[in-house]
Amino acid sequence: MRPDTPGPPSSPDAQVIVVGAGPVGLLLAGELRLAGVEVIVLERRRTPMTESRASTLHARTMELFDSRGLLDAFGTPPGEPRGHFGGIPLDLTLPSRWPGQWKVPQTRVERVLADRAVSSGADLRRGWEVTGLADLGTHVEVTAADARGTHRLTAAYVVGCDGEDSTVRRLTGVPFPGLPARRELLRADVADVDIPDRRFERLERGLAIAARRADGVTRVMVHAYGRPARHRTAEPDFAEVVEAWKRVTGEDLGGGTPLWVNSFGDANRQLDRYREGRVLFAGDAAHQKMPSGGQALNLGLQDAANLGWKLALQVGPGHPADLLDSYHEERHAVGRRVLADIRAQTLLLLGGPEVEPARTLLQELIAGEATRRHLAGRISGLDIRYPVGPGDHPLLGSRIPWARLDTPGGPVTTTALLRTGRGVLLDLSGAPGEPLGRTAGPWHDRVTAVRATAPADGPLRDTDAFLIRPDGHVAWAGSRPAGAREALERWFGPPGSGR
Repeated sequence: MRPDTPGPPSSPDAQVIVVGAGPVGLLLAGELRLAGVEVIVLERRRTPMTESRASTLHARTMELFDSRGLLDAFGTPPGEPRGHFGGIPLDLTLPSRWPGQWKVPQTRVERVLADRAVSSGADLRRGWEVTGLADLGTHVEVTAADARGTHRLTAAYVVGCDGEDSTVRRLTGVPFPGLPARRELLRADVADVDIPDRRFERLERGLAIAARRADGVTRVMVHAYGRPARHRTAEPDFAEVVEAWKRVTGEDLGGGTPLWVNSFGDANRQLDRYREGRVLFAGDAAHQKMPSGGQALNLGLQDAANLGWKLALQVGPGHPADLLDSYHEERHAVGRRVLADIRAQTLLLLGGPEVEPARTLLQELIAGEATRRHLAGRISGLDIRYPVGPGDHPLLGSRIPWARLDTPGGPVTTTALLRTGRGVLLDLSGAPGEPLGRTAGPWHDRVTAVRATAPADGPLRDTDAFLIRPDGHVAWAGSRPAGAREALERWFGPPGSGR
């Protein structure tokens, strides 16, 4: 720290400031509050969004929501095993309690996550626009304006969850390399129209998609082949959608009532690093891509699930070394892969007749089970495996599979074990005494030791114990207490140093 650099404030406004109250920022705030972290969420909009631009939750996200007990709040959303890759139908069924994709309007996701964050103590401030940010080495200072004037807030860390036009990213000046948009889709929710449903229908002049909801509103998306993306400072007029739809399909939407209209291009960008000192990024603030099958929303939510528990440990005493850097290492690699996949999907979706041979070939390959499973794993997030440390167990770094367990306190599921947001040392050895449970003792404030019996024919068979991170990924598997201790210190800090 330079001599002229101020030290940390004696009473910061919060331990973490989250900028952006979309699904990603709200999930992150809830995760931080689960660990007792003081959080302020700043949101430029005065009221919650009323537009459900994203409505698809994938299997891995459903597992994460179940691990926090949130699924009941979503009711009984319709599930669909079929998704797509570049508009080519793809069965997403893989081993999971929630295979396929689930339709939940973004407005409902935001409402559930906001209720959770606020009820647990997050300070959500709507109508606050961030105008300045300074990383002072020991803390971060944020300047924000609301209807009453300008305010200066301090915190240990700031997380930008404020979308692809991120103010936090602009204020920090971090590079956002990648490809600019070359093509775009126009999208609108339209009432009072009667047109056929279309699922990725490639016509002579372009791509048309239409889906009529139960409330009678039809969502349309359209791209005219060869039409470049436009530089926009505002959303397109409905007349532009009407013109493009008529050009591609021959149908007239002009008599309909637009509820909202927007456009999105195929820009493909990713931050070089998701962490810049005491400023971190998650969701679309870290990666920009064309929405395809809900992957943008799910990628961002999974960023938040990975970051939340790590940041909570980081602001506590005796935190693990380099834990926040592991957030970048793990999620940047996942994001890079998703962005590459979406670039391929964009070519297949929005390319003209020249891409038809590639589409035909991919349809043939998807008919093979190995290719189907490979693509389904990438889209659903179920195949994510983080480089958590040494070992060759097939589940190491992967998410713990859903399973029913018998414990001394009664039956429980693997996802229910994670409801508290703590790590879990799961002892399945059946050995007398509690040698592995005692291993976790010095970390009792951060990790729960659980003795259980797993089904002999289930996914957890033939393994004595698992160390499960709060995000559900396996950090260690084996039988040696020494190995468990090494993993506990790697992921949860020195023994006896927690809150």
